[in-house]
Amino acid sequence: QVQLVESGGGAVQTGGSLRLSCAGSGRSFVSYAMGWFRQAPGKEREFVAAISWSTIKTDYIDSVKGRFTISRDSAKNAVFLQMNDLKPEDTAVYYCAALRGLGPFVNRTIDYWGQGTQVTVSS
Repeated sequence: QVQLVESGGGAVQTGGSLRLSCAGSGRSFVSYAMGWFRQAPGKEREFVAAISWSTIKTDYIDSVKGRFTISRDSAKNAVFLQMNDLKPEDTAVYYCAALRGLGPFVNRTIDYWGQGTQVTVSS
């Protein structure tokens, strides 16, 4: 069974930090670009960040640039999202995803989703 399992979510105050982890199992994700998405209450799921299989290329939604950093450890089949200077508008369920295809990350096909981890930022 192929799985992506997120961890590291929680509740923090404005300006705090969290590090999300996503562990893959059931297959190797080394050939996939990996991404993080989020969904806030009442809103559509949105792209947050992604990293290529080679780690050379990364991309971020404008609102998190300079605050979030995506990284991966392919040997451990894992991807991470370091989130600093968190704001209340970052409150959402964060999902890890495996992205297939070429071109802009946001347009790629998602083959696998994780179950999500809640991030809550209070003011």
